[in-house]
Amino acid sequence: LEGEPGHFIFFGLFTTCCPIMCTVELHVHLDGAIRVQTILDVAKRRNIHLPANTVEEMRQIIIVQQPATLTMFLGKFEEYMHVVAGDRDAIKRMAYEFVEDKAKEGVIYVEVRYSPHLLANTKVDPIPWNQREGDLSPDEVVHLVNEGLSEGERAFKIKARSILCCMRHMPSWSMDVVELCKKYQHEGVVAIDLAGDESLNCEANPEHSKAYEEAVRCGIHRTVHAGEVSPASVVKEAVDVLKAERIGHGYRTLEDQVLYKKLLAQNMHFEMCPVSSKLTGACDPDFTKHPIITFRKDKANYSLNTDDPLIFNSTLHLDYSTAHKYMGFTEEEFKRLNINSAESCFLPEKEKKELVNRLYEAYGMGCSTAF
Repeated sequence: LEGEPGHFIFFGLFTTCCPIMCTVELHVHLDGAIRVQTILDVAKRRNIHLPANTVEEMRQIIIVQQPATLTMFLGKFEEYMHVVAGDRDAIKRMAYEFVEDKAKEGVIYVEVRYSPHLLANTKVDPIPWNQREGDLSPDEVVHLVNEGLSEGERAFKIKARSILCCMRHMPSWSMDVVELCKKYQHEGVVAIDLAGDESLNCEANPEHSKAYEEAVRCGIHRTVHAGEVSPASVVKEAVDVLKAERIGHGYRTLEDQVLYKKLLAQNMHFEMCPVSSKLTGACDPDFTKHPIITFRKDKANYSLNTDDPLIFNSTLHLDYSTAHKYMGFTEEEFKRLNINSAESCFLPEKEKKELVNRLYEAYGMGCSTAF
């Protein structure tokens, strides 16, 4: 898995060169993918003191260096979110730069997720990151992100859509999130998500369930973080109660073989993040024992994703090369999982078909007949 900067080149049996491969990414957090230089620039402009003055020094503070816990990982956001939250220029800039970075990685379609409330400083209770009350609402945050992604699409010739996150620890925000999904579903927002610390908030609050019921009623697509560090029962709840169409992570599904086989039969899509799963303590740090290997062997429907590349100091290339080096992934499996990713994305059917066929063409496989 090598190539020029910005591209993946897979190798037939990893010995002979094949054409550049297009990739699809479905699970990456906008606020976990900000450039460190952007954080420093915004802090300087806003006169916000940071404990470091250079990119390298700031990286050492933000990056998770060794396997930890999900709670410790989530604490890393406190090091920098107060810098960009509530700032219009910063939010639009990080969305635009995100698209540029994904284009350089060879991604042709990406769904990026974030919590509008965690980037706002008014019409949100409590106001996050110890900010003073300002005038940037969650609604305007979505508008700004949409603008940044759209401008990035035009500049870098890839397609980017967004997913709005409910937060497990803030159920009072969830109905607002689904209303924003409804308002902006024709302006780039394609789904709703439930994120946050599963280890502290396992079961979905009734407010989350209510928001997901409304999403179902209005045809809003649904994904849920589940089974990352929480038990398989949380995956079952995501599917049966929240009516999730995709599962974020889902490694612990294997603990319930009845559920696992049921979801395999349903072709449930799992958004998997190998490098992330090691550093958050979600999985055994030995990649040769990773649950993804079982999913691969069973020909499950899943994608490979970066999750939070800023905090893990990673790229999509690293996740792919890790899967090849330690988990037995081949060129054919990379092709299969990317086609599955495209078929499981939240684009409208016509655009989804175009994306799938673009992959078939790039992989020299002709056109898909799956639609």
